[in-house]
Amino acid sequence: MAKVRVLVGTRKGAFILTSDGARNDWKVDGPHFGGWEIYHVKGSPADPGRLYASQSSGWSGQVVQRSDDGGGSWEAVGNEFAYAGTPGTHQWYDGTPHPWEFARVWHFEPSPHDPDTVFAGVEDAGLFRSTDGGHTWEELDALRTHSTANTWQPGAGGLCLHTILIDPANTDRMYIAISAAGAFRTEDGGKSWRPINKGLRSQFLPDEDAEVGHCVHNLAFHPSRPDTVFMQKHWDVMRTDDAGEQWTEISGNLPSDFGFPISVDSNDPETIYVVPITSDAEHYPPEGKLRVARSRTGGHEWELLTNGLPQKNCYVNVLRDAMAVDGMDDCGVYLGTTGGDVYASPDGGDTWQPIVEHLPAVLSVEVQTLQ
Repeated sequence: MAKVRVLVGTRKGAFILTSDGARNDWKVDGPHFGGWEIYHVKGSPADPGRLYASQSSGWSGQVVQRSDDGGGSWEAVGNEFAYAGTPGTHQWYDGTPHPWEFARVWHFEPSPHDPDTVFAGVEDAGLFRSTDGGHTWEELDALRTHSTANTWQPGAGGLCLHTILIDPANTDRMYIAISAAGAFRTEDGGKSWRPINKGLRSQFLPDEDAEVGHCVHNLAFHPSRPDTVFMQKHWDVMRTDDAGEQWTEISGNLPSDFGFPISVDSNDPETIYVVPITSDAEHYPPEGKLRVARSRTGGHEWELLTNGLPQKNCYVNVLRDAMAVDGMDDCGVYLGTTGGDVYASPDGGDTWQPIVEHLPAVLSVEVQTLQ
């Protein structure tokens, strides 16, 4: 029987949760790197034992950790990141210049086919690649030196490159998202990039239809349909069916279209999940009810999933990398909260249960389906 491994990054360490295919009973292992912020843990689709973790501390800096045995042991690797190209500056909101600086790794995205190739999205807004399992890194600096880069602004979490999607059928095609710059696409493995933000509107911008400057929170697609990408924006849930050439709002009847994560059902590319949050000032669920919204029509029409989730006095948040799906026949959906609880649904969101409680605030959740 297949097994499921859930990789959880928190404010004070990483945790690894495992279960069989029934997904009822869970073993909890951790904390790994106790006391450190673990922004992201991600496994390789090509080698499930290969994990990459982003270990960060305001006191001790950034450390990349790698495991070759599914988290049983770890090795610090390749912790020299250096921006390439012209150093340059970008601007703060008040227009003053600010030099590019390396703060932390927000997201790892391993290649779908090669466990030694992995991409890292960092703050400030850089994209790095390793082809030797994380031992050495090179910046794909065509992104940070893009002609629009001097106008990018930091979101509340910083000027972070937090999302990387790789087309499994054509790994030279990738989508990335930066807060607050927007979404970009490459067709040549990162040698060149183009903004793909047409149709996005952001009222906080002087030009709300600007080419760049939008605060994109997350992107998701189904591997079988890489031209159809879904977006959770600062406000608005969006969809494109032409690889980002034009976006359309699909917020429909959501109680709030502000939120952070978005996921696509592993078995149905038209079923998507978001977590409505009250507002950009009130980072908690509307009415104090933690609800996952599911659309089975690719957007517009949403149902609120509540069975097993707290529906009273719940004031947690679900961050951008803290929701994921597994690859089981009945798609499992997983989310972690800033209150330290991880919930799982083995039936596509119909019912939920906490699979671990009282962890530190959850920063990221990723899932591996193991044969």
